Formats: sequence, structure tokens, C-alpha cells
Amino acid sequence: MTDSLSQHQEPNGEAPAVHLEPDGDIAFIVIDNPPVNASSVAVRSGLLDAIERLSGDAGIKAGIIIGAGSTFVAGADIKEFGRPPSPPELPTVLAAIEACPKPIAAAIHGAALGGGLELALACDARVALADAIVGLPEVTLGIIPGAGGTQRLPRLTGIATALDLVTSGRRIGVREAAKLGIIDRVVEGKSLRDGAAAFVRALPGKRIVADLGVPPETDEAIAQAEQRALKSGRGREAVAEAVKAVKNAAVLPVREALAQERAAFLRLRDSEEAAALRYNFFAERQAGKLDGHARARPINSVGVVGAGTMGAGIASVCAAAGLGVILVDANTGALEAGKGRVSTALIDLHRVGKLKAASAEAAAAHVTYADNIAALAGVDLVIEAVFEDLQVKTDVLQRLAATVRADAVIATNTSYLDLDQLAEATHRPADVIGLHFFAPVHRMRLLEVVRGAKSDPTALASGVWLAKTIGKLPIIAGVCEGFIGNRIYTRYRAQCEYMLEEGALPQELDAAMEDLGFAMGPFGVSDLSGLDIAWATRKRKAAGRDPRERYVGIADRICEMGRLGRKTGAGWYDYSVGSGRGAVDPVVTELVRAEALKQGRPQKILARAEMQGRVLGAIVNEAALLLGEGIARSAAEIDLVLVNGFGFSKFRGGPVFQASRKAPAEIEAMVEAAGQATGFGFKRGDVGSLMAGVPN
Repeated sequence: MTDSLSQHQEPNGEAPAVHLEPDGDIAFIVIDNPPVNASSVAVRSGLLDAIERLSGDAGIKAGIIIGAGSTFVAGADIKEFGRPPSPPELPTVLAAIEACPKPIAAAIHGAALGGGLELALACDARVALADAIVGLPEVTLGIIPGAGGTQRLPRLTGIATALDLVTSGRRIGVREAAKLGIIDRVVEGKSLRDGAAAFVRALPGKRIVADLGVPPETDEAIAQAEQRALKSGRGREAVAEAVKAVKNAAVLPVREALAQERAAFLRLRDSEEAAALRYNFFAERQAGKLDGHARARPINSVGVVGAGTMGAGIASVCAAAGLGVILVDANTGALEAGKGRVSTALIDLHRVGKLKAASAEAAAAHVTYADNIAALAGVDLVIEAVFEDLQVKTDVLQRLAATVRADAVIATNTSYLDLDQLAEATHRPADVIGLHFFAPVHRMRLLEVVRGAKSDPTALASGVWLAKTIGKLPIIAGVCEGFIGNRIYTRYRAQCEYMLEEGALPQELDAAMEDLGFAMGPFGVSDLSGLDIAWATRKRKAAGRDPRERYVGIADRICEMGRLGRKTGAGWYDYSVGSGRGAVDPVVTELVRAEALKQGRPQKILARAEMQGRVLGAIVNEAALLLGEGIARSAAEIDLVLVNGFGFSKFRGGPVFQASRKAPAEIEAMVEAAGQATGFGFKRGDVGSLMAGVPN
């Protein structure tokens, strides 16, 4: 190979995204597109050029595609998401690899995901370091592999295994991939380049995966894999299309099957679901990013005050992440019960594979228990998770401020109370942040990281670091009652209660909200969490409530009857007949009708679309207020809160995303309807500015 080939430069003088490096009778085709070597148009063009030059060099026997930096190719270029692909498209590149007269291998380190794995599958062999991962995660973005992944993979693994991998989108380690036939050689104890070079020099010639036959399997095995995939996919179009494409590998000529795969990919790429999932994907990449250069304080140990449901849950997820934890409760009975809660949570985390430790018992060893706050003197970060009462929390935080180190971060798990007021009471407000977990803590992904007026950037960065370390999605919020999630939920719930007074029934509203995108309607959720929690809050606020404010007392009447939800066998629904979602109870129907008549409001049959419009109008208006007040940083982060904390479907993007798909006049009408129903105290947000921040 000549020097001019290895020193090739881009026309603009920039370093090329792909370059050739000779190594005797082979050449490394190096993808250098930091940070993750995404398969951008520059990479695709560079690969085509490199393959052409490799093909024409008589002194080169074979080529090896390898990634510079810390990874192979971690997928598509996110800058191209949602746009028509720019030529050369990836299938063209892969066809060139197969048409090259010389064998080309993929040398994988880091990750080969999506188009990265499709690139590797088009090569004649695959060599990988032992700690690399591979996968085809396209279905998680509402699409299917579009460059041969559904055709080449089953020729190596069989149809049943390919159905599992493609429809789940799961990532697998190289050792598992080698057992499945995806990886030809696992490199151990030496450099990837040396191992790949030795392997490639021993190759007898080309081995085009697309020309291989599909390994034989029983019809029963394939049918079972298909049923599992479709059941897990819950009717999603991308999963159904993936199943069809993978099965085509066994029944269609490969070129025809590839053409059908590409057509399905292009169609799904433009679907509403794919747009929603891309929206969430980009939002999650931004979540937790902070302005400036503040670094988190070193955190190796965490203290938790309060061994109740929340405190034990927080202790369990910190222990599961390998942090040292001290759980404190002055009530020895509560502390003992907390041990049981921690153990149960860790067992559940181990069951779903979310433990860094080898077992729940090993993770439990990270937790120590104490009945005195003095035990927390040396921790790096402490979280109070005591009863939601201003005086109780103030007392605990003051004691913590006097106990923990001067550089320790102090966090409160309050859901509604004024963080700034609590922070001032500690006399060290710069160290105080909010960490609002959602129950059950070990299952819920959302964590609102609340910045106080005087929170030091390093304290806030520490909260974000902790969230990511324990596997949570950090959403940064400002201080207000309810922060982002609970503040919006309060408006959503109020709008539903208004409609109870106007003729709707709980089961009708729940069904409408589930159809809108929530996993459960508000009344079913209340029964699940317990009606007494919100009832206590309403009673606490009763003295300060403006008499002009619209207030619906139906929930109070339900509680006064002793119906506090599932835990008492009855709430909005009747649970006495079983443990299902509950049965419609004539007692509740009669109560709702009677209370509505007392208010003297006109009764009507509310259509499902009207119910959904009213709720959506209330949500987007409150979201606009949150954005305008600086409580939330973006419309997308508000949707992330509602998806990850309140059960809205990620496949629909979020309520704000859903509203953004409607005409401005329709959005305005929804907000107006919500405002008319609310009456006194309703404040209009700048919904236009909110919607301007949602991508088309």
C-alpha cells in the first residue's frame, strides 16, 4: 500500500472519518468519528472509499474494520435521526463489503449496536474483545434494522434466537454472542489489533453471511419465539414488522427480503411512534446536564433518615449500586421493619438483574442500621425521608446540618414542601438540594433533582451523579409546590374531579385517560397508592383555601366512608371480590351522582374526546407555566417526568408531545375548556412558547 493511500485527507483539510492503516499484507480500515464512531454520512463515504482502495491494492490480502477510541460503532448518527438518509446509505456500503474480492473482518471493542452490528454482520468474520457488547436496539426507537440486520443475523443464529434479539432490542455480551454464532473469535489477553490480524491472516477467503442458509429449526421453536415476541411487543407495529422481516430470512430470496426490510424501515422511520421515541431518546440524553463546569463532590457513602417505605427504598437502590449506606430511624420497631423492606427490594432488584452485587445478600451487606443520627457524621451525602410535615422535616434537617461533615450534601425527599424554607433552616443552604424519589423507589426510574435558590452547583451536580449511579433518570427542577410531576398531576386530577361533578363517572374517566396514554387512570392510581395520603394534604390546606376556588369534595366523602383504596378493600372501586383492577361499585356511582346534584351543575354525557381534551388542556397549560417560571427546563423534560413517573406511554412521547401534534386552534380550545372548568385562580401559560420547543 502506498503512503498516499494511508495519508488521505478530506478536501477541507480536516482529518478523515475513515482512514487506512497498512500492516504488512493486511490493512486496518479505521473509523474515527468521535465520540462513538456513529455511522454518519462521512463514515459511510469513507468506508466506500476505503473498500475501493483496498480492492485495488494488489499488495493487500485482507482488511479489518476497527473503531478508533473506545468503541467500534455505537449506532447511527443521531444528527440524522428523523431525516431522510443521505447517500451513500448503509446498505450500499454493506453491499460493497460483500462485493469486495478480499475478505474483510470486523474487530469489535466497546459496542457494536444497530448499524454498527449490521456493519459487522456484512463482514466475512467478526473478532471482539471479551468485554464488548452487541445488539440491534432499533425496535426501542419504533423502527426495525434497515441494513440487513434481520437477514444476516438469523443466518448465524437461527430464526428463533434472531426473533428474540431483534424484537427485544437487548444488548448481549460477546461471550454470549460467540455461543450464538455472531462472533467468530473472542480476543483475550492481547490487543484487539494483534488478535484480529492473526485471525484474518488465517482466513481461507470470503464468507458472505447473506449467502448462508438459515440453520434448521423446528416449526414449534420458531412459533414459540414469535408468540413471545408479539406478546412482549403488546401490539407495537415495529415488533410485528421485525417478526415478519426475520421470518422472511427462511422463505424469501435474500435480495427480496432485504428490499422488504428496507421498505419497512423507511416507513416506520416516519411513523408517529418512532417520532415519539426519538423525542424521548434525545430528551434523556439532555436530562441531568448542567450549565457550567461544576463537578460532583466525591460520594462513596450515603445516609438515609427514616426507615419507612421511601427511606428503605432509597437505601436499597443505593446499596444495589455498591454505595455504603447507613439507614437511621429512632424508632427501633420501624428500623427493624425497614430491614425487611430493604431485603425485599434487593431481592426484587436481583430478580430483574439490576444489582451490581452477585446476590441480594451481598448488596444487603452494604447497609448498616442505626437508631441515632450521630451515626451519619462521616457520610458524603444524606437524604431525609421522614414524614411529609414541615416541622418534622425541619427538625431532622437542622439536626443533620449540625451532625454531618461541612462538605457533605444534605438532601430532602419532600414531595410538596418549600425546599428553600427547609434549606434556610439548616443555616447551610448551599449544601441542600431536593431528591424527590417516586414510589416504589426500587422500581420507579424518575428522580427529580431540585435546585434551591442557594444550592451550590457542586451539590446539585452531586444529586445528578447519585441519580445516574443508582440507575435513575435525573430531571432538574426548580422550587415550587409539587415541583414538576406532582404540580401537573394536581391539575390533571382536579380536572377529572371537576368532570365527576358534570356527569362523568370514575370508570369512564379512567378508561379515557388510559386511552390517552396513561397506564392507569387517576382513580385507579389513587386506590393503588391510598386515598388517605391526598386526603391528609387536603385537610392540611383547608384553612388557607380561597372560598372562591372550585373544590370537589367527592374524594373526601369516599375517605369518610373508610374507603381508602386497595389496602382497605374499597376506594373508588370495590376490591373485595379479588385482587384485580377492582369492580365498579354502585355505592360510588350513587355517591358521585348525589354530590354532583348538590353542586347544582348541569349534568351531561361527556364524550371521551372531551374528557381527554380537558385533561390535555390542563396539563399543557401547567407545563407552559412551569417552563415560563423556570421550574422546568424544557417541554421534553416535562414529558420525561410524566412518562417515567406517572405512567404515560413512552411510545406516545408524552402529553405535551401529543398535544403538539394538534393544530394550534385545537390546543387553544383545550386550554380554554380547562380554564372555564377551573374558574377562579386559573392562570394562562404561554402554550405557544411551550409548543415551539417540541420538534415536528
